[in-house]
Amino acid sequence: MRPSGRAPDRLRAVSLEPGVSKYAEGSCLARFGDTHVLCTASVAQRVPPWLRDSGRGWVTAEYGMLPRATAERTDREAARGRQTGRTQEIQRLIGRSLRAVTDLPALAEMQIRIDCDVLQADGGTRTAAITGSFVALHLACQRLVDLGLLTAVPLTDHVAAISCGICEGVCVLDLDYQEDSAAQADANFVLTGKGAIVEVQGTAEQQPFSEAQLLELIALARGGIAELVALQRQAIGLA
Repeated sequence: MRPSGRAPDRLRAVSLEPGVSKYAEGSCLARFGDTHVLCTASVAQRVPPWLRDSGRGWVTAEYGMLPRATAERTDREAARGRQTGRTQEIQRLIGRSLRAVTDLPALAEMQIRIDCDVLQADGGTRTAAITGSFVALHLACQRLVDLGLLTAVPLTDHVAAISCGICEGVCVLDLDYQEDSAAQADANFVLTGKGAIVEVQGTAEQQPFSEAQLLELIALARGGIAELVALQRQAIGLA
């Protein structure tokens, strides 16, 4: 029995609440159990200098945790004067994941910046951030279509992410912090709505795991991603 009482293939209670920010072109509050991440999408009518006159747009992301997102207060990274390696790695992952399903030439020379702020952390903040960010990005693109700045939403598919792990010899879906901190192995899967793989991050924490276990984790992830994509569709009004 998992600490939460969930079956191995069950997600935590997940909600994707769109339109939570008054000012952002797109926004979503992603809740995965007790992990809550605010995702906002901001449109700029310009691209980075290295993309000027290329005819291509750009999507990028920033990620951060509020000081009391965790059990003990942590200093703001701005106060420390630099981002941690973990923060840089996660925000690059979010950006890569969103660009994988964005038709950048169709975005023209506009940039959409995604901000992911962790309000409360209980494991899986990066996967919640990716899943919620897609909703925010889609809403921002739809806003551009409504304003006549784009002819169609320049997204080729959905993208979502989920964690899986091996806890006490059992492969389980969507780890909370209690499971993640004690897992024998853990992995993050970023998949498109059609099931294509964007990124897989997997690590043996205590002992190596087998190829059969990896395939079991992938199967769990595919089931979880299908549920998340259905929630994304509801949030953006396509269900």
